[in-house]
Amino acid sequence: MSCFKERNKNNLVTRNSMQRLKTPLSKSEIQKLKIGQEVFLSGKIFTARDQAHKRLVELIRKGKRLPVGLKGQIIYYCGPALTPKGRVIGSCGPTTSSRMDEWTPVLLKAGLKGMLGKGSRCREVIKAIKKYKAVYFLTYAGCGALLSQYVRKKRLAAYADLGPEAIYELEVKDFPLIVAIDSKGRSIYVQE
Repeated sequence: MSCFKERNKNNLVTRNSMQRLKTPLSKSEIQKLKIGQEVFLSGKIFTARDQAHKRLVELIRKGKRLPVGLKGQIIYYCGPALTPKGRVIGSCGPTTSSRMDEWTPVLLKAGLKGMLGKGSRCREVIKAIKKYKAVYFLTYAGCGALLSQYVRKKRLAAYADLGPEAIYELEVKDFPLIVAIDSKGRSIYVQE
């Protein structure tokens, strides 16, 4: 059973009626998204936290090639727990997104189109999301074990020395999200 559901005319919730997205994200899909909208995401995403962000931005600033392609992609602010026997991935809940704010504008300029985490973002990140027509998603905090059920494959993509904070490529199916900041820079955290 999914975390997110949409109400139909009888006030019942159904999984099939939810908005569905696939990576890499297209410009037109991103522009249609609105704050508060609930979606299911399928496709490949990358996990990355503080140290991986720092390394990526250092490479960009030096004009060097990145170990992963960011164009049209989503970074999930997550450091997966150890993988239990017989499972694809361990618990994989979101990390506080503001920890990545320092590096986010540079990554958006480099082609990143989506971020996934928890919590609000600083003003500079919101401006960059609007400028580069990107999107910021939330997912359930405290539900890492549940979220792991939406991961079909996991592959180490870069920075193995960072352990759980390495960059992993995840293949997800119907991963539950909420649009927190849309491509127009509107945020669910800001009352207008």
